[in-house]
Amino acid sequence: MNRRDQIILNPREQAELLDSERVVVISSIGPRGWPHSMPMWFLAIEGEIWIWTYAKSQKVKNLERDPRATLLVESGHKYQEVRGIQIEAEAELIRDTDRVFEFAKKLALRYADGIDALGDDAAEALRMQAPKRVAIRFEAVRVATWDHRKLGGTY
Repeated sequence: MNRRDQIILNPREQAELLDSERVVVISSIGPRGWPHSMPMWFLAIEGEIWIWTYAKSQKVKNLERDPRATLLVESGHKYQEVRGIQIEAEAELIRDTDRVFEFAKKLALRYADGIDALGDDAAEALRMQAPKRVAIRFEAVRVATWDHRKLGGTY
């Protein structure tokens, strides 16, 4: 077995990483051909990464032109602690206001520590935002993972 094979995250480990981390960096192709990378809050739903953002944002314009994106979720501060997942994906832009609102509620619950339901005011605020936003579902085409903790301090 080569060293690369030793550090792969299995599906359970990938799910745990996505559940524990709070930011995904999404790189799309900008209008001048350069990568456009932005950190975003996300939700993993059935193994797929979902975000929401303003419909007029640069990342949406980029994904309208070319739906390919690379997503990165990584953790660890020292080399021997670093683990991550890189996903090459195709983006689906979801503009249906009801679907965008339903996703927004799920996303809000993930990032609102200590609550398990949205109050009426919070839900109404999300409903008012939904027409200005899109939800984006990223369907994985290729996945690469790593977990340097599995090397046991040897390189």
